[in-house]
Amino acid sequence: MKEIILKAKHGMPLLLLFIVLYLVSIGLIVLGGFMLDYGNNFGALPLIAGLVWVVFGIIPFFGFKIIKPQEALVLTLFGKYTGTIKEAGFYFVNPFSSSINPAYKTRLGQSSDVDSSPASAIKIDGTTLETNVINKKISLKIMTLNNHKQKVNDVLGNPIEIGIAVMWKVTDTAKAVFNVDNYKEYLSLQCDSALRNIVRIYPYDVNPGIDTTGDGEPDEGSLRGSSSLVAERIRGEIQDKVEDAGLEILEARITYLAYAPEIAAAMLQRQQASAIIDARKMIVDGAVGMVEMALEKLNENDIVKLDEERKAAMVSNLLVVLCGNKDAQPIVNSGSLY
Repeated sequence: MKEIILKAKHGMPLLLLFIVLYLVSIGLIVLGGFMLDYGNNFGALPLIAGLVWVVFGIIPFFGFKIIKPQEALVLTLFGKYTGTIKEAGFYFVNPFSSSINPAYKTRLGQSSDVDSSPASAIKIDGTTLETNVINKKISLKIMTLNNHKQKVNDVLGNPIEIGIAVMWKVTDTAKAVFNVDNYKEYLSLQCDSALRNIVRIYPYDVNPGIDTTGDGEPDEGSLRGSSSLVAERIRGEIQDKVEDAGLEILEARITYLAYAPEIAAAMLQRQQASAIIDARKMIVDGAVGMVEMALEKLNENDIVKLDEERKAAMVSNLLVVLCGNKDAQPIVNSGSLY
């Protein structure tokens, strides 16, 4: 379905014309009544003409449409698509035209639509009356879809919870209305599907030996460390799926990422153990370097001669002092070294 931009007539001149015709019809009714009262049989003609316009003259007023900035109105006439009005203004269209928006009742998370909510209502003596008419205009603004977080398995099979926010807008109103049943629900479903397809390619944390790019070589891609790249791949996946619905995906962002509750505690312990090992490795590397430097300084300055046994004892003591969790208590040796 190809979008047709409708060039509608400006409504203000026609509105004034119809108001004037209405006043003229009222004048004809009054004139015809006076003529009949005075016995002039020709008074029936203006009376009938005025009554006909008063009864049927209300129909053209249904053809007036107000379009605000960043709104669009998709019109059909007896089931045939006639065009879309996108420019803001006050227009007159065929009063028998119908506006179409199958998604006007659908509310997405953090997303809004222009004047598309159901009409508010009041109750009078137990009878519900609508205070305004439902508007079926389509919003052309940038909107946000914030789907509920999902539980998905990563490439290693670990269950994780992830949520995304998608910024999108309607670019082709004809495709959005006629190519899919409900373009908002369609978008939400495709977001869920694309999210699962991309997440299962990546591990939660960097894991050696896993290819996330598809080039056959292991890389360091992960959901936690490559969130921008993952979000961009999700955006591209969604865009490919919603192209036929006339939607444009501007951006996708990961808003929530965590291990599922059933494994979160175990994974936290694993991360803590990995952090402790890395810290210990750094401490040992630093301590060995300091001991090596101390032995070299003693040798260079010829301060004291140590045999291999004494060197081993000194190295052991220094490593205990440098790698220990608590401060060492010094012991002063006042006797001979040997």
